[in-house]
Amino acid sequence: MRKLRSNEVFKPGSFPKYTYVSRKSSGFGFTYETRLKQALNTPGYLTSIIGPSKTGKTVLCEKVIEPQNMVSLTGSDFKNAKDFWEVVANKVGLPLEGEYSETTVLKGTDNSPEDKSFSTREKYGSNKDKVIEFFKKSNLVLVLDDFHYAPEEVQLDIAYQLKDAIRREFKAVVISLPHRADDAIRKNPDLSGRLNLINIEPWQEDELKEIAITGFEQLGIKISDELASKMALESLTSPQLMQSICLNLSLILNIDENESIKEINDEKKLEESYRFTTINLPYQEVVKKLMAGPSTRGQERKKYQLKNGEKADIYHILLKAIAQNPPVVSLSVDEMKERIDQLLVINSKEKIEKNKIRDSLQKLHDIMFSSEPIYQVFEWKDNQIFILDPLFLFFLRWATY
Repeated sequence: MRKLRSNEVFKPGSFPKYTYVSRKSSGFGFTYETRLKQALNTPGYLTSIIGPSKTGKTVLCEKVIEPQNMVSLTGSDFKNAKDFWEVVANKVGLPLEGEYSETTVLKGTDNSPEDKSFSTREKYGSNKDKVIEFFKKSNLVLVLDDFHYAPEEVQLDIAYQLKDAIRREFKAVVISLPHRADDAIRKNPDLSGRLNLINIEPWQEDELKEIAITGFEQLGIKISDELASKMALESLTSPQLMQSICLNLSLILNIDENESIKEINDEKKLEESYRFTTINLPYQEVVKKLMAGPSTRGQERKKYQLKNGEKADIYHILLKAIAQNPPVVSLSVDEMKERIDQLLVINSKEKIEKNKIRDSLQKLHDIMFSSEPIYQVFEWKDNQIFILDPLFLFFLRWATY
């Protein structure tokens, strides 16, 4: 039997056939796959999936829904769209407008023996009714990913459009993030009683470790439990990030060509794989923009003395604080204050109060959400930081910038 290669086993950007981990949702005793199957087989209901970024929400849909039956769109596809159904129709290749002709033949009679034909031409458009019927006939499921990227007014319009469509047994799944919960869907009174709600819980360490242990077993290699645990911690609840770390560790060790490797227990190589994983992550400009902070209009920003000998302004310090151990995907203002105090040489002049932290985080939030989606890496809301993208936090921890 042909030996598998590492990039066949570890797949950060596509469906992981050999390292897919089925998980149970706590409190229910059923797997997420079973719950999604149940939801899709309940006529007249819309399915709402909410969970942290990069935690396998889309992969779950790919596992349950046959590839040929899944129609994927994202919230950003509707940013400039005037009509929801037009976007959906375009995705599945239904003509948006056109013309068809119909020929009617009248048979000849005794008085006029020749047959006569009449042609009629009519314009048509691919409207809501046609899209719904096409989806039902073809057994298609619309999966609307990153719903939060659609503007709020567009979200409300989509919810309105889906309300009638699901009643007519149009199948749709809406995916969003937990702290930016799709209020247009879950808190919409018109959809009350017509929703299947699936909350994806953060991955636990043992579940993430299973990716590494199972994957390297497929390659004929054993990885130590200690290293697998460290990888799980750095993966920040993200199976996608765990897949990337495993793949890059495989490349650094050259395990596809070096058949003498039977066990992995080198922590230095693991940390090298972390740094290697950051090389192609698209956050260099994001960090640069956040460190620059808002415009100072020519005034020099105050710098604080750090314990490592550096001097840094408040925005640089905020990012350093977010990147400190342990890696977590949410931080309260009190936790941020504690981390910042650990970074600073504290004296009466160097102290940074909580009001300063709040104000500066709000300014960073405003910068991010007036920029493109790639810059929207964390959110400041209700005195709490929510990391929207675990890959960004991983980049902060291990990249050179």
